[in-house]
Amino acid sequence: MYYRHCDENDLLRKLNRFGLVMFLGAILFLLIFVLLAPQSRAFLSGLVVNFGHSMTAWAPFSYLLVMVLLATLFAGLYVIQSWPAHVEPENPMAKYRREPPAEED
Repeated sequence: MYYRHCDENDLLRKLNRFGLVMFLGAILFLLIFVLLAPQSRAFLSGLVVNFGHSMTAWAPFSYLLVMVLLATLFAGLYVIQSWPAHVEPENPMAKYRREPPAEED
């Protein structure tokens, strides 16, 4: 059998580093059932249309708000990615531990 080797450039590995793959299946499963019902589809399309109208009505402020939200998203991803790894502290009692006696034959 041939198994594909996952290197660092693999897309799923990069996404998994941010923890996005964990929720991908659940989101897709939910989206299928939400988009199947005509009432929910009409409600969601109405939301998108109203969002577009409010974006054009409040043009400079709404674009600025969207830019701030996107910048916050990328800043959060950067902080999560660059957070230092936790280092376990050394056991202070390790230096007082006695060595087990050597077995003599």
